[in-house]
Amino acid sequence: MAFKPKSAAETKAKDLGLALARIAEGDGMPASIGVDQLRRVSPRLTPLAIGQMVRKERGIVEETLAERGLALVDYADQGPGRGMEFVIDAAG
Repeated sequence: MAFKPKSAAETKAKDLGLALARIAEGDGMPASIGVDQLRRVSPRLTPLAIGQMVRKERGIVEETLAERGLALVDYADQGPGRGMEFVIDAAG
């Protein structure tokens, strides 16, 4: 099988999954994670990028969490200026 380089979107989706996993593992489960927490862990994840990754590359985000034994239980986006929230829990 030939090596296929990852696109920038795939890389950012993986980064988002890893950032969510680090926060959830540190905070305990279930973890409610907002955009501000994500920005502190990974400043290159802007709110716009986070929203795009969840909409377009959600499979990669969920796969990354699953590799760590975690699952995306819920995601809410209240729109611009109102914030996003992720709920992460142990995969079961």
